[in-house]
Amino acid sequence: MNDSSWRLLLRGALKRCPNCGGGKLFTRWTRMVRNCPRCSYLFEREEGFFLGALVVNIAVTEALIIIFIAVSFGLTLPDPPLTKLAIIGAIGAGVTPLVAYPFTKTIWTAVDIIMRNALGESYRDRGRGARQPGVSDSAPQPESRSNGHS
Repeated sequence: MNDSSWRLLLRGALKRCPNCGGGKLFTRWTRMVRNCPRCSYLFEREEGFFLGALVVNIAVTEALIIIFIAVSFGLTLPDPPLTKLAIIGAIGAGVTPLVAYPFTKTIWTAVDIIMRNALGESYRDRGRGARQPGVSDSAPQPESRSNGHS
């Protein structure tokens, strides 16, 4: 990964627009604006786009659980308090996805920009009314079929 890829990921990790670094992307903790207020970048590029953010959220949660298990067992061996560790781990597993949710949306957007850049696709949509990659300006019209009745 080059420096610009790291910059995009860092912007995403800080809940900023990966494209321009602008902020104020969330109206509530879980509600993201449609376009960046600064550069008009369109965030949800297609239906289901943020499923990737869900995958990132699950990966972050899983990684933190694994780290918690390794550290807590390492510090409490030879007699780890299993009940306490299970309760703390369950609370952490429930809270982490909620806390990480907005961050994973902007991180996923950064990953999408990095992938599109690597593939040579345009990622600099300027928002409202901008063309989506892979969508032509003139969609084919369905053929009209006459059933012989006038």
